[in-house]
Amino acid sequence: MNLTAMLLAAGKGTRMKSERAKVLAEAAGSPLVAWMYETAIRAGADSVVAVVGHQADAVIDALPDSVVAVEQTEQLGTGHAAKVGMKAVNAEPGNVVLVLPGDMPLIREETLELLVDHHTKTEAVATVLSVELDDPSGYGRVVRSNGRVTGIVEDRDASETELAIAEINTSVYAFDAAELGPALDALGNDNDQGEFYLTDVIGVFVRDGKRVEAVIAETSEGAGVNSHRQLADVSRQLRTRINDYWMEQGVWMEDPEATYIDAGVTLEPGARIFARVHLRGATHVAANAEVGPDVHISNTSVGAGARVWYSVIRDADIGAGAEVGPYVSLRPGATLQEKAKAGTFVEIKNSVVGAGSKVPHLAYIGDTDIGSGSNVGAGTIVANYDGYKKHRTKIGDGVRIGSDNVLVAPVELGNESWTGAGSIITKDVSPGALAVSRAAQTEIQGYAARRRAKAEREQE
Repeated sequence: MNLTAMLLAAGKGTRMKSERAKVLAEAAGSPLVAWMYETAIRAGADSVVAVVGHQADAVIDALPDSVVAVEQTEQLGTGHAAKVGMKAVNAEPGNVVLVLPGDMPLIREETLELLVDHHTKTEAVATVLSVELDDPSGYGRVVRSNGRVTGIVEDRDASETELAIAEINTSVYAFDAAELGPALDALGNDNDQGEFYLTDVIGVFVRDGKRVEAVIAETSEGAGVNSHRQLADVSRQLRTRINDYWMEQGVWMEDPEATYIDAGVTLEPGARIFARVHLRGATHVAANAEVGPDVHISNTSVGAGARVWYSVIRDADIGAGAEVGPYVSLRPGATLQEKAKAGTFVEIKNSVVGAGSKVPHLAYIGDTDIGSGSNVGAGTIVANYDGYKKHRTKIGDGVRIGSDNVLVAPVELGNESWTGAGSIITKDVSPGALAVSRAAQTEIQGYAARRRAKAEREQE
């Protein structure tokens, strides 16, 4: 048996009131359609076909290159979308098509595996994934007779008896690939919308005396996304799953409900995550590292035993035992090596802070390479931009930079060199030397009295 997953991802999602296609809306760091792809692959899909339409190029970009994209140029309903998708499906007898909407990220791989397994074991031509709701209003009801599915009735067309049915259709199906194509060809569009509905395929099969089954899933798994409120709800549930998983792997969390971890983040056992932490993208947090409170990190590696708090970190590398914060901004290309420090109100960009070196407070370090064991004084700024292009600064090992320095790039400070407080360094500093660049201090005696007398005269 060959299993093809077909993602119906052509719709605009007008109820979201967003210019972006609905399936591109992100939940826990991934587009909805990417969640569907990953789940289908984990459930055993041999290949994935995506039916795209609105913002087709962007939807294709959100999926791996292995996905076969087929464009639905006219939005003529789910039945029409499936028919378009069948052009890329191996429809030999015995193969199975798993049809999935692009906006149900809570569905689990185990549920899809159960659906396909039940479908093949019962030799059905179609198997519907359903859920049971306390209030099924607005949803298509799954109608059964002696346990066998006899149809799906839309809410507006249901009788009073059918309206009392709690089992509803989720728009997830397993189909016999050889049977689906002809059934789609038999669909009509005699309805208010003038569209071809995939649900009507069930009626075609039942009419022809073919077996249709249904598998009931957990209620939450049937949740689609048609509004920002629903997007927030599914995002919250995905975050809960993610956080529960990592805690089971040995990660400590101070407050899981106030911890936001994207699907692509990896954590090692022993990592400690405090409240109000956002970990995004391809971030990795090593064992015994402490992150938070109030930290936003994206695409960054945090080394073993490092400490990061009250900071914003983007595309950086924080070494083992390093300390970051409070109120630090690490911008792309910032690297803190083992036991380095970036302290209060420090910004670092495209720079390396060597092992054991410290930038303790109130500094900007840009396009700079700092060796090991150096210290950057408070108020130091690297002037890396001359108005036309950036230049690099090199600070050696064991360097001591005084407070309130300006290092005008390109400039190099040799190993174990010193600079005096308040200096503007425009020339290279030799190893072991002290560089001082400031005006000599002078005093004007009696200045305060003369200044006060002048002010009093001006007030008369």
